[in-house]
Amino acid sequence: MKASSQSRYARYAPRKVNQILTLVRQKPVAEALKILRFVPKKGALLIAKTILSAAANAGDSDLKNPDLKVTEAWVGQGPTLKRMRPYAMGRGSTYKRKTCHLTVVVSDKKGSVN
Repeated sequence: MKASSQSRYARYAPRKVNQILTLVRQKPVAEALKILRFVPKKGALLIAKTILSAAANAGDSDLKNPDLKVTEAWVGQGPTLKRMRPYAMGRGSTYKRKTCHLTVVVSDKKGSVN
């Protein structure tokens, strides 16, 4: 059975979140959560929450099913927030705060075709 979960408009750069996602793709859910516990990046908490949500959507909130694994995980660019910073001689400099949309799909061996 496949189940998915999304985190939208997260205040993390998509490139940085994708670096963390490469660690947990194609791993069992319990192992992915153990890996994310020791990753020293802020986006790891966002990914862990999304994986837990996807596992709960699959009807396996206790995570005892060893067949449940992260089959797909991807991140996309969200809307960019434009901000201003004071600059020399009374000017203003713009900078961008990036956001991302994260999607995680978990499934067990029985429900997947692969």
